[in-house]
Amino acid sequence: MEPSSMNPARTRFSAALAGLLLLAVSGLVQAQTETAPPATEPASCQTVRLSDVGWTDVTSTTAVFASLLRQLGYQPQVTVLSVPVTFASMKNRDIDIFLGNWMPAQDGDRKPYVTDGSVEVIRANLVNAKYTLAVPAYAYAAGLHDFADIGRFGAQLNHTFYGIEPGNDGNRHILQIIKQNAFGLGDFKLIESSEQGMLAEVERAINAKRPVVFLAWDPHPMNMRFDIRYLTGGDATFGPNYGAATIYTTVRAGYMGQCPNVARLLKNLRFTLRGESEMMNAILNLHQQPDTAAAAWIRGHGAMVAQWVEGVRSFDGRPALLAMQVTTGPAPGHRFEGWITAHKIPLGDTMAVAIEYVKAHGMGFFNAIASGIRGSVNGVTTALVAIPAAVLILAIAALAWLLRRSWKLALFVALALLFIMNQGYWLATLETLSLVLVAAILSTLIGVPIGIAAAHRPRLFQALRPILDLMQTLPTFVYLIPTLVLFGLGVVPGLISTIIFALPAPIRLTHLGISSVPQSLREAGEAFGATPMQLLWKVELPSAAPTIIAGITQCIMLSLSMVVIAALVGAGGLGVPVVRALNTVQIGMGFEAGFAIVLLAIILDRMSRPADKS
Repeated sequence: MEPSSMNPARTRFSAALAGLLLLAVSGLVQAQTETAPPATEPASCQTVRLSDVGWTDVTSTTAVFASLLRQLGYQPQVTVLSVPVTFASMKNRDIDIFLGNWMPAQDGDRKPYVTDGSVEVIRANLVNAKYTLAVPAYAYAAGLHDFADIGRFGAQLNHTFYGIEPGNDGNRHILQIIKQNAFGLGDFKLIESSEQGMLAEVERAINAKRPVVFLAWDPHPMNMRFDIRYLTGGDATFGPNYGAATIYTTVRAGYMGQCPNVARLLKNLRFTLRGESEMMNAILNLHQQPDTAAAAWIRGHGAMVAQWVEGVRSFDGRPALLAMQVTTGPAPGHRFEGWITAHKIPLGDTMAVAIEYVKAHGMGFFNAIASGIRGSVNGVTTALVAIPAAVLILAIAALAWLLRRSWKLALFVALALLFIMNQGYWLATLETLSLVLVAAILSTLIGVPIGIAAAHRPRLFQALRPILDLMQTLPTFVYLIPTLVLFGLGVVPGLISTIIFALPAPIRLTHLGISSVPQSLREAGEAFGATPMQLLWKVELPSAAPTIIAGITQCIMLSLSMVVIAALVGAGGLGVPVVRALNTVQIGMGFEAGFAIVLLAIILDRMSRPADKS
């Protein structure tokens, strides 16, 4: 058909229909474009990796930021790391954001990474903070006002500073003062533990009206909990104006460009001293979990949160405030979990109340135990230190030869101890050896008689079995907490925790050895008229001796394995350089101290293990 022969009406109808279809399609596309949320960030930005260095103020701000991110559809991951490890992890692109960059105290930690461009500083999220040494008000009233005054109170202070976790920047400032003998404080020592460990010791000192010098900072509830004064004179170490500090938000290089929506939130984020103190009070004094405290704080500070999320959208593109309103209630699938959680059995609160009751009514008893244990460990350490190093090495080597009749072992012992001394860990080794010896002796004196009684009384062993299982499987840090509260920092909580961990070995193996004595031997002893006590000493113990000795050897090894745990509560020894190396990413120090522990473990194992059967 020729074009000229087409029906003009049909042609006009076709054109009109095509136009209508085009308008409909374009309208649909426009409607979808208007209703679809705009793409904000790539999928890789949904997971946000945060570092928390374990200080309550940083834990609080990190928890608040993480709670905001969750309400906006992100998936925050919070990892507890030391400050040096945090910056190293940001350089390795394992951590995205750090909200606790205290300056100028952390200048030495941050500077290399800012210089090489692996870390970016966004903005100050808190100003007018401070960080330096402090004392109780009564010590200040007695004349302890300045760093230069500390030396005059040396005897009352037991020549001791109390710091927080090993490797912390504040601890390093104190160690530098000691090393340089600044203010004449070269004979002081630093006990490193944790924020809460330090505050527990401060509380004990204040209750006893005893002077104490410790790291302090603001914001922190310690300023409301205790009547304290900050010392002057620390400008050269902690900075002027009582270590006046500004806290910065830092991110790994390139993160702001990759995740612009989170970047906008970070640029808006700014805290106040009062706000942080409120959050820390909820965590420390009301015993709330950081996430719970952060969510409650956000609900009560809508105006500030609105400023933070200005111009910010949820991960799926909705306005931030709208997304947060939608997600405030529990999802239908989580209502059951929410109900169960809301009716939590108060196990933790009950234990906390019990410990506080014991602490309030039994401090005299616990102080007596602490004095005895502390005196025992310090006495052994003093005795070992008093012996000339060369004489002590020869004596230990001679003892190894007498026990094993092996000149090779004696030579190894001497060379291993000389190597430890060469690496600069001789005093730390003696401190660790003292702790292990006292713990092993006490565990043996307690464990062997209990093991004998359990072997003779099966019902007793059945009752002991779950307790022994609990002692061996419960994480050490759990029972380290009450011992720290009851006994304070130092060797006492470390030694008690070590005994709890090591005690099941001599009990179980003594029970096994006595229970395995052949019945024929017992019957022979009874036939000769042996009394139960004679039967024990003349028949059962000699027969079970190899197994009992194996239990004691295992007890010694378990005690040594606790050396790092003990260091976390100020017990000293070889665990301190290990923890310090971990927190400051010092590979060399870590290998040196670790190798010293290995050598000491080999020495103790070879000298204490049962004799080989010929």
